[in-house]
Amino acid sequence: MTTRFGNPDRPNSYIGKTVPRPNAGRLVQGRGQYVDDIVLPRMVHVVFVRSPYAHAKIQGIDASEALAVKGVLRVFTGADIAAVCTPWVGVLAHLKGLKSPPEYAIAVDRAAWVGEPVAAVVASTRLAAEEAAALVDVDYDPLPEVTDMMTALDDATPVLHPDMGDNLAFERTHVEGDIDAAFASAHKVIEAHFKTGRHTGVTLEPRSILVDWNPGEGQMTAWHATQAPHMVQVVLAEHLGMPESRVRVICGDVGGSYGIKVHIYPDEVATAAIAKIMARPVKFIADRLESFTTDIHARDHEIWGRIAVAEDGEILAFDIDDWTAIGAYSVYPRTSAIEGNQVVNLCGGPYDFKNYRAKTTVVFQNKTPTSQYRAVGHPIAVTVTEGLVDMAAAALGMDPVAIRRRNLFADDAYPATSPAKMRFEGLSHHASLTKLVDLMDYDALRADQAAAKARGIVRGIGIASFIELTNPSPMMYGIGGARISAQDGCTVRMDPDGSIVAASSVTEQGQGTEAMLSQIVAEGVGVLPTQVRIVTGDTQSTPYGGGTWASRGAGIGGEAALQAAKALRNAILEVAGAMLQCPPDTLDIRDGAVVDMSDGADRMPLSELGRIVYFRGDTLPKGLPRELVQTRHYTPADYPFAFTNGVQASYVEVDTDTGHVKLLKHWCVEDCGRVINPQLVDEQIRGGIVQGLGAALFEELHYDAEGQLLNGSMADYLVPMAGEMPDMIIAHVETPTLESELGAKGAGEAGTAGAAAAVMNAINDALRPFGGEVTAMPFTPERVLRGLGKLQD
Repeated sequence: MTTRFGNPDRPNSYIGKTVPRPNAGRLVQGRGQYVDDIVLPRMVHVVFVRSPYAHAKIQGIDASEALAVKGVLRVFTGADIAAVCTPWVGVLAHLKGLKSPPEYAIAVDRAAWVGEPVAAVVASTRLAAEEAAALVDVDYDPLPEVTDMMTALDDATPVLHPDMGDNLAFERTHVEGDIDAAFASAHKVIEAHFKTGRHTGVTLEPRSILVDWNPGEGQMTAWHATQAPHMVQVVLAEHLGMPESRVRVICGDVGGSYGIKVHIYPDEVATAAIAKIMARPVKFIADRLESFTTDIHARDHEIWGRIAVAEDGEILAFDIDDWTAIGAYSVYPRTSAIEGNQVVNLCGGPYDFKNYRAKTTVVFQNKTPTSQYRAVGHPIAVTVTEGLVDMAAAALGMDPVAIRRRNLFADDAYPATSPAKMRFEGLSHHASLTKLVDLMDYDALRADQAAAKARGIVRGIGIASFIELTNPSPMMYGIGGARISAQDGCTVRMDPDGSIVAASSVTEQGQGTEAMLSQIVAEGVGVLPTQVRIVTGDTQSTPYGGGTWASRGAGIGGEAALQAAKALRNAILEVAGAMLQCPPDTLDIRDGAVVDMSDGADRMPLSELGRIVYFRGDTLPKGLPRELVQTRHYTPADYPFAFTNGVQASYVEVDTDTGHVKLLKHWCVEDCGRVINPQLVDEQIRGGIVQGLGAALFEELHYDAEGQLLNGSMADYLVPMAGEMPDMIIAHVETPTLESELGAKGAGEAGTAGAAAAVMNAINDALRPFGGEVTAMPFTPERVLRGLGKLQD
């Protein structure tokens, strides 16, 4: 058949066009179905008793008062759950030296962070369970806490897990080239110390799970707000002692994820274990307050960085020393070492230089565990890299745009390999930077900055180039022994009325998966997007796949959908050729009808073909294949990852008396390969930018020296609101990956990757004439004033 896919000039092509979300009407009418909306017969509620100590032995648990509360059915201890649920260890074989102790669904004899579950109360109502949970008397014996990452490896610091020998979870050093010689020969060497604030995702829908165990059928069904249903299926089956085929995970509507819902949480596994013990449906819905101490945290890093540059601005070397603390355990099964590992992989990423040294040191501490969160490691790497590049430009008296033009990988230099050994198939740094400069009207913006300065108004312009890792192959998790699929699958079926049903292993988390898939399937088959119904999030009815994470939905799930749709189209045309007595390759399918390929003349509606195949197959030739359902899977094989790239810029105003930073405007030019739905991509970029701006200016979880979270509520933990957000101008360069026919890369995390760095550079551009500088996020008024020397410790 003639390849028709992705021709945007064809009048009925749906690729590259904004198509409405098929689920939008249902959701805006309030007809979505989230886990907490589901009520089953005999359903009970579980509430967890959580440790108020960062580190303590559990000497005993007295549940007598709790059991006296009306409606309370059971109180479970860690030992009760451990009898039916094995512990897990969050390590990956390819992260050499990574270690973590066994973690139980409910702590058995020791609590290791504030908020760790130590008991579970099951009752007929949530109210009764909460009342009883407050009455459970736990006898704690407090233990010394490990809270400061920079002293975690000191001899005087207690060892959090004695069997581990020390508090080091993981360490990796990567060296390329002659670092010492590069720094010795440099015209300028710039050093800086960066800090990124620990924060969490604050998803609109909290973590939620409802599990039903049917002993008569030997079947467990879990309705779960998750990004990876098949991964959860594997974990529940393994640790609860069941065949995977007897665990069904259903992921319906999900109110935001951002990586928060891609992990295995002890309380969620405990909920499944309780359902198995009690043989009835058990529901757990985290409340907002406990989410702050139980949802994974991220971004807790301190980094010392150096850059060596020649007199003409050539980057000679980067030297990076990253420290991060991951809480009490490495989170299962993806591990908590990935973020530090990504810092090593991604620092210096956009630039063509030869000498590189990067080290990450990952330590345990008595705080909430950290793990993957939107744009894992990217914001840290981009902030360090772009911060050092801007500082180098200032030291050399170069314009920030000029130093980037001097050092970015040339757009015709691919394929290329970075000093960190990341393989790039094809990127567009220079084209993206050129487009950004034009969008900004850079010279006019500099003129506006100067005019504002003359009026006593302090403004700054910041630029940040970035790379984004998307479409991960089995080299990300499978190589380490984790049963996390890098492939995705799609089954596409034509029903008798000519409509199409596509079941995909990629999940819908609010990012527009259903719209994207409907466009691809419509294009591949030759029908209208409105004729395509998308089914996702059910391990029993969708093909096996990885789900939604690492910006892989369009690039991997979309390619599987395209190939299944094309296979269905070919199957339909083979039947149509037999019915119309003409060669199939003279026919096409357009807008839901079989037409002549040459002139587009209508020959037969798909509904008529469906009627014959399904109800009058006796009229078709014997032996004619008539499978109007096709399944295809796809996983990347040529490159470990599909890297995307882009560049962001921010224009800010700084009040040097108060330290307040006002965002005036933000730009992003991004290259995610083939753009399927421009509006969806722009929404993803804007949403990511908002989260990046939140990290830059607002979000930080504070702990005291005893490991107590000090701002675990929406009253104290600041998130960006609409009123603080600037206008955002989004544009694209398209460099499709050649590894797939679709050509799509990911776009879900690009906005987050570069936003904070652009803001930091803009603030420092504003402060530089005053001798000021900030490198510790978030850039609060206090930190800005300290950077100006107006506040002292």
